[in-house]
Amino acid sequence: MSEYDVVIIGGGAAGLSAALVLARARRRVAVIDAGAPRNAPAAHMHGFLSRDGLAPQDLLTIGRTEVESYGGRLIDGRVTGIDPDTGAGYHVSLAGGAPLRTRRILIATGLRDELPDIPGVRERWGRDLLHCPYCHGYEVRDQPVAVLGGTPEAVAHAHLIRQWSADMILFPHTDTLTADQRHQLTARAIGVVDGPVRRLVVTDDRLTGIELRDGRVIPRVAVFVRPVFVPDNELFLALGCAVDDRGWVVTDATGRTTTPGVWVAGNAANPRAQVITAAGEGSTAAIAINADLVDDDIRNATQKHPNDL
Repeated sequence: MSEYDVVIIGGGAAGLSAALVLARARRRVAVIDAGAPRNAPAAHMHGFLSRDGLAPQDLLTIGRTEVESYGGRLIDGRVTGIDPDTGAGYHVSLAGGAPLRTRRILIATGLRDELPDIPGVRERWGRDLLHCPYCHGYEVRDQPVAVLGGTPEAVAHAHLIRQWSADMILFPHTDTLTADQRHQLTARAIGVVDGPVRRLVVTDDRLTGIELRDGRVIPRVAVFVRPVFVPDNELFLALGCAVDDRGWVVTDATGRTTTPGVWVAGNAANPRAQVITAAGEGSTAAIAINADLVDDDIRNATQKHPNDL
């Protein structure tokens, strides 16, 4: 059985950033990745200093190469279980692979986006059906854009995206706006088109409009939606980590969970973390994990060499 100081589950920006810090700290590190990054549909990544406009997969390729250059091991696979060791560590089981033993675990598996059940939404996700204006707003600036309702905080999202385009329409879809909300939207020149949405209209692999159930088609080139963020918490629950009333794992400022030896970084704990934020959280968790391992090294050393004075 292979033995490591830290096994990192999830090879996105958070996991790879942590692996890089730990490998440079001369820790034995393995990163297990299932190969399904949340931002895979996006053609470009923005807002990451020195990497603005880079394809998400290119960032991961660079990160993987850096981690391997310091001796970190990359494993393409899926974790099927984590069991406490007889000592202070854990056994990590893989689908179709040999189990790993590790002293500490960092989970960076991200989250799931729950989108409105409207034809075209899932297919255009990350392309011209967008979520984050800080990631994609500049690319559709001053163009005819929309916000699709039926999800939490849609009105607030419309006000935010107004920053990037004056040609903005909110489609409440199944939501009912209050009089105050309509007044605020009108005051900021944000249009409102009422009625349930039937589908997104796509022509030549490009979004061209929004069709309502009554047959009206409103031309738009990009649509923003505020999805429901669903925590990917199965591993945390299996490990006995505390979660809050919405299902998000409870951590301290470094990403330490309530289960000894288990940390978290990125969207697995912070749904609003962008790529650069997730990378920073991975670094923070890695430094905390290394410090915890140093404390463990001290305890182990003093037990082997008792003070005879």
